[in-house]
Amino acid sequence: MSDKPNLNDKPVGWALFRVSAPMSIGIFGVLMVGLVDAFFLARYADFALTAVGFIYPVTMTLTSLSIGLSAGTSTVVSQALGRGEEEGKQRTTMHAMLMGLALSSTLVTAFFLASPWLFGAMGASDKVLEAVMTYIPWWCLSFPLLVMAQLLNSVFRAAGRSEVAAITMVAQATLNIALTPLLIFGSGPIPEFGVAGAGMATFIARAAGFAGVVLYAWWTSELCFDVNPAKGIVKTVKRIGRVAAPASLSNAINPGGMAAVTAAVAVVGDAAVAGFGAATRIQSLLFLPMLAMSAGIGPVVGQAWGAEDQSRAQKAVRLTFYFCAAYGAVLAAALLLFAEPIAALIADNAEAAEYGAQYLRLVGLSFFGYGILVTGNAAMNARDRALWSMGLSAARIALIYIPFAWVGVLIFGYTGILGAALLANVLGAWGAIIACRAVGLLGTDLPGIGGAARAARSVASSD
Repeated sequence: MSDKPNLNDKPVGWALFRVSAPMSIGIFGVLMVGLVDAFFLARYADFALTAVGFIYPVTMTLTSLSIGLSAGTSTVVSQALGRGEEEGKQRTTMHAMLMGLALSSTLVTAFFLASPWLFGAMGASDKVLEAVMTYIPWWCLSFPLLVMAQLLNSVFRAAGRSEVAAITMVAQATLNIALTPLLIFGSGPIPEFGVAGAGMATFIARAAGFAGVVLYAWWTSELCFDVNPAKGIVKTVKRIGRVAAPASLSNAINPGGMAAVTAAVAVVGDAAVAGFGAATRIQSLLFLPMLAMSAGIGPVVGQAWGAEDQSRAQKAVRLTFYFCAAYGAVLAAALLLFAEPIAALIADNAEAAEYGAQYLRLVGLSFFGYGILVTGNAAMNARDRALWSMGLSAARIALIYIPFAWVGVLIFGYTGILGAALLANVLGAWGAIIACRAVGLLGTDLPGIGGAARAARSVASSD
């Protein structure tokens, strides 16, 4: 299959489907890893599921580095392809890989050294904290491999070849899922590793996935080792960093905020933490189509903007928002009916399952809002307006979710936290529509949107 840019040559809906459909399969595989970990750890011990409830938001925060770097790389490559520039892509890829290796190694070393204090401050103690600390070293070893593999995948996505990233993600997830129960419980000559076994499975799978995508990228000449890596590296780092730095922070803000919210949930008790953690994993799986859209809209908007076709970029954003609204409505109705059995699939403990079901029923009403937020942020990143998406994500978490969650838990208990999540999602969608209108990615003035967008553009006129 040719890797020449062709997204601008097809209808917008087709281009979105062309990139998003394979990514939905790949993202499904990745999300299943988290669900499988939770499923088997819940059956290993109650404290193990609680431990992963503390681990998940923190590791997702760190993973935002790879998401941000991937967004920056995809933006640089897709806009260049939209302008018809294919020269220098190999060197850009190498620069991105070196940048990812340096940043991920530095970040994960700091995290490893600080992790006992960090998880203790979040409320983990005794057996739960011990379990957390057996998982963390393996996850840290795997992190640089994850970052560099995702950077390579972003180059393929930028050219409209998202099936490469999808195949890599599915293969890696399949290996991870196969190894998880084997290493947690042990079998034959393989000893029982418990929570550490889940971390070992992640490391082995990520190492295999990284090796596979590097070999394929070298075979297809997307990655070339005989280029001069020093040539133009400062310029490339600046171009990628312009999007990657705010995009990384934007993606870190949500799981980072979830860590603060998890601390609020810990006020209610360990069962609430387990149920809340299980529900957020299920939530991630239910978000799959919208997450795939957020992965797909970047190359479509990036290539359209690079070709100076603003109306095409606007149509892509509009179609994506319509999709999130429709899918969110169907999802909310389904969760009102089936929240209990869905939560029980992950949380083996009845009390934890009930906490999870409460989350899915109430917060599920606002899932459409989170979809609009993440797809709008992805579009703004591709438009080279990552500071806007970062500001939007920061406002949603810092001004709404965290403060309202803590006030809510002190006044209303667990229900107060759920109300904060619902409010954050709805207002996040409203903010995304305003921001996209302000940066030229939406052309329609909706009630309450046009004036706010003009005001926002005026305040940020220097961007």
